[in-house]
Amino acid sequence: MYFFVYILANKKNGTLYTGSTEDLKARVWQYKNKIHRGFTSKYDVNRLVWFETHDSREAAFTRERQIKEWKRAWKIELIEKENPEWDDLYETLNH
Repeated sequence: MYFFVYILANKKNGTLYTGSTEDLKARVWQYKNKIHRGFTSKYDVNRLVWFETHDSREAAFTRERQIKEWKRAWKIELIEKENPEWDDLYETLNH
């Protein structure tokens, strides 16, 4: 079983949200369909622009907390290193 840390955005250089989950495809689907009310639905943050895989829930949670403490510029650099166009990576997940 894998665990994921991810960053969502509403557009290129837009509002960012960092989270972690054990089912990335299902979690992003929930954001896209506004299943939960809150920050992401209010700001229409549902584009998966970056993610990484971890072997344990603890490792993913630790990495999530680390990234949440980062400056915005560091998060943007992380995204653009692997996804310079800020494409929605949700479509690349196995459906």
